[in-house]
Amino acid sequence: MHIPVLTIDGPSGAGKGTISRIVAKKLDWNYLDSGSFYRSLAIALLQRNADLSNESEILQIAQAIELAFECNDELIVKLNGKDITAQLGTEATGNVASIVAAIPEVRQVLLQKQKDFKKPPGLVADGRDMGTIVFPDADIKVFLTASAAERAERRYKQLMGKGIDVSIRRITREIEERDCRDKGRKTAPLVQAEDAFYIDSSAMTIEAVIDQVLSLVPQRLAM
Repeated sequence: MHIPVLTIDGPSGAGKGTISRIVAKKLDWNYLDSGSFYRSLAIALLQRNADLSNESEILQIAQAIELAFECNDELIVKLNGKDITAQLGTEATGNVASIVAAIPEVRQVLLQKQKDFKKPPGLVADGRDMGTIVFPDADIKVFLTASAAERAERRYKQLMGKGIDVSIRRITREIEERDCRDKGRKTAPLVQAEDAFYIDSSAMTIEAVIDQVLSLVPQRLAM
């Protein structure tokens, strides 16, 4: 039985999570937020005050974590049975996640857990290497991006809306630094798959991006 897969890759803050969840819900497909794997591991590492220079310790913790996803109106992520959703979006979590995601052994541990989300009737997977590494044979691949300035502005508004006082200059700098790390890492760097559809969401509404992504599904599955 063929199980269709739609991957949405792109840099941090491009809107992959929001777009992917809504598309998955509209298609009634399973959903995989690969970033949550690394962010959940980052939270586990921070909780245990792990040494980020000790790859052996990081690998041991990665092997032990258990994740569960609940997709309602908002994504709920549980780490070893505890809701950690509120911690996923912090800058500290994101920065640690970007660091550990560059470790080949860690990626191998989490790779199969991601592949296991491929179940009927289909899967929408978002991340940075879904279409290049995890699901290279995906039926539909999208590379979703936006300018660093636009992504920083979105992040700034999101955090301020939660009552978190932040500097947009700092957010912009951290986004640019994370982009460099993600694009420059030796293992599974952030790149657009050759057969991916490129979408720049800088000047687009969420609805417009969703419509464009959904329009690709019947087109590609019919091929």
